[in-house]
Amino acid sequence: MAQGADNKNALSRFFKALGSGFKEIGTTFVEGDFKTKISFLILGFGPLLRGQILIGAALLVLEVLFFWFLFGFGWQYLSKIGTLGTVATKKVGRKTVYGDNSFLILLFGVLCIFAIFAFVLVWYINIRENRKEELLLKNGKKLPTNNEVFMSLFDKNFHKTLLALPVTGIFIFTVLPIVFMILVAFTNYDKNHQSPSNLFTWVGLENFKNIVSFSGAGIGSTFTYVLVWTLVWAFLATFTNYFLGLGVAMLINKKGIKFKKLWRTILVMTIAVPQFVSLLYVMKMFANDGLINGYLIKWGIIKSYIPFWTDPVLARITVVVVNIWIGIPYMVLIATGLLMNIPEDLYESARIDGANPWQMFKSITLPYMLFVTGPFLLTQYTGNLNNFNVIYLLTQGKPQSVNLAEKAGNTDLLITWLYKMTVNDTNYRMAAVIGIMVFVVTAVISLVVYNMLPSVKDEEGFQ
Repeated sequence: MAQGADNKNALSRFFKALGSGFKEIGTTFVEGDFKTKISFLILGFGPLLRGQILIGAALLVLEVLFFWFLFGFGWQYLSKIGTLGTVATKKVGRKTVYGDNSFLILLFGVLCIFAIFAFVLVWYINIRENRKEELLLKNGKKLPTNNEVFMSLFDKNFHKTLLALPVTGIFIFTVLPIVFMILVAFTNYDKNHQSPSNLFTWVGLENFKNIVSFSGAGIGSTFTYVLVWTLVWAFLATFTNYFLGLGVAMLINKKGIKFKKLWRTILVMTIAVPQFVSLLYVMKMFANDGLINGYLIKWGIIKSYIPFWTDPVLARITVVVVNIWIGIPYMVLIATGLLMNIPEDLYESARIDGANPWQMFKSITLPYMLFVTGPFLLTQYTGNLNNFNVIYLLTQGKPQSVNLAEKAGNTDLLITWLYKMTVNDTNYRMAAVIGIMVFVVTAVISLVVYNMLPSVKDEEGFQ
């Protein structure tokens, strides 16, 4: 209930701020002088005439750059974003006649839309600047000099200066590709529709219908199969590492254990080996003709090789076991530091009350660890949902199955299946849909579990 009320209040605050912004724009135009009114069309006009050369010039340059970009470059793509192009590139005799490029139309069309939103924001900043300057002058105050404005960029406005480049980079290199990927999910962009010779176009929700359809050409059964295994894998990979790592850490920390520094050093050394090297080596070890099968046959323990990577059930068990070997050292190091911070008085009091080791673990150690490492567990779980390295380097998603569509394998996670669709089959449209599904699954689990964590619900309670 509290979470719902917070969301409702946040939505209410958003619409209130939006209404306040529109009201400010109207008030500024009605009460503003001619300099302010002209600034609605020519950005920076008011500040320039009021002597605010630096601010006015910056706003004017941004407006000029926007219109130069939009009409000198972007409009040719933005104007075709509704169809993603109609004229394909083709050869006429020995001459290549270039037409539209759906990929570039979509990419630069989205970039133009971002530029338009950015310009609207700059336009609003321009309005507020004019309003602020007029109010200062009406109250008999002086406007800051150009030198003061410039120096403020390294003083009270230094945070804006510092964040300008990173924020721009995030929008161009993170937000733009995400939006592009989402839009690709609504097209037929695949190996049969490759620009510029074969254009792709919008297909609406067809790809989403395909992924939830269990009949005909639908891949709903395969998607469900891979999704369930992804969730099961993430659960096993997270909690086996957590509890086994905690157990090893408690064993090393136990009084009377010798060479504690040696055991911890060995664990650190295992982390130092790149996963790319260790996982490929393990993959070869468990192959049909690898060291494990070779020696077991040589010693007479088995008569034929064990299908570690070719049997679906055994392959899944093997990747979980190998992941334990990889993940325990990280958990041991984290748990070691946390265990040292548990007050010894708690254990002494428990011993006086007659508690045995299991009771102390259940009532003191485990609650403390779960409270402190709750967010870490959530991070590990969501990370394992997208654990590309372990699965792909060990099995490449194999063994394959004729019952699974789009070349999905029995050990494929959603992320490895997406990779194979993109790199091997160039099925970008379905890969984009899978990408959206990965985000939805990860986001839903993260939000639900995060709000259930004791360390979030009752931050002071444990103390």
